[in-house]
Amino acid sequence: MKSWRTGCGEIMAKPVAVVTGAGSGIGRLISRELLDSGYRVALFGRRYESLKEASGNHEESLIVVGNVAISADVARLFDAVKQIWTRIDLLVNNAGISGPTGDVSEIEVSDWQQTIDVNLTGTFLCASYAFQAMKDQLPQGGRIINNGSISAHVPRPRNVAYTASKHAVSGLSKAIALDGRPYKIACGQIDIGNAATDLTTRYAVSAVQADGSTRPEPTFEPIHVAKTVVAMAELPLEVNVQSLTIVATAMPYVGRG
Repeated sequence: MKSWRTGCGEIMAKPVAVVTGAGSGIGRLISRELLDSGYRVALFGRRYESLKEASGNHEESLIVVGNVAISADVARLFDAVKQIWTRIDLLVNNAGISGPTGDVSEIEVSDWQQTIDVNLTGTFLCASYAFQAMKDQLPQGGRIINNGSISAHVPRPRNVAYTASKHAVSGLSKAIALDGRPYKIACGQIDIGNAATDLTTRYAVSAVQADGSTRPEPTFEPIHVAKTVVAMAELPLEVNVQSLTIVATAMPYVGRG
């Protein structure tokens, strides 16, 4: 078990992490990797049973059910974490949805709004509550890591809502990083391409390309994402990974378009 020390040498309690979208996929793996690395972890998501399974009944885990797009749910999450563990050292803003498919003329406003509500407003709400907690606590500071996706850089065809939401997350990450400087709050982003989760394994069979053709694309084991997030999290707050892109080596990302 790791020991955690301040700059003055005294032993601190284990750091506290909040992971959203923790019940499945990458969020589940990140939660487990953090628990294995000595963190106390609050797992936040919409389904209790999935969160419970993800936690592995670990004694240093906390399960909170809710929706990142609902302000009252997010407030309840951070109130619970502060009440039990008194501070927040890390937020992993992982929750997101893929949104509707279609070109811009084919997307229903309600589907567009739902994608923005979860992917962008949900990220904003969790970051807002975490930022305030990190400002107020002693010792001050903490780290926020946002899941951006490679669609924060380049779109897949017929993914306008998702792409727009993730481009906006990139701006949010940079703004938080700038605003966090006076308070020792670091904010970075991880952009993931073709990690083999339930949502993305279809790309290994058939993925639409920019010219309209379809082809299989390489994928990689998502545990590498979780390990990368932990590596980002364990840097001292004087160091920030502002943007990190992790992809299957041979996926058509660099040459997309």
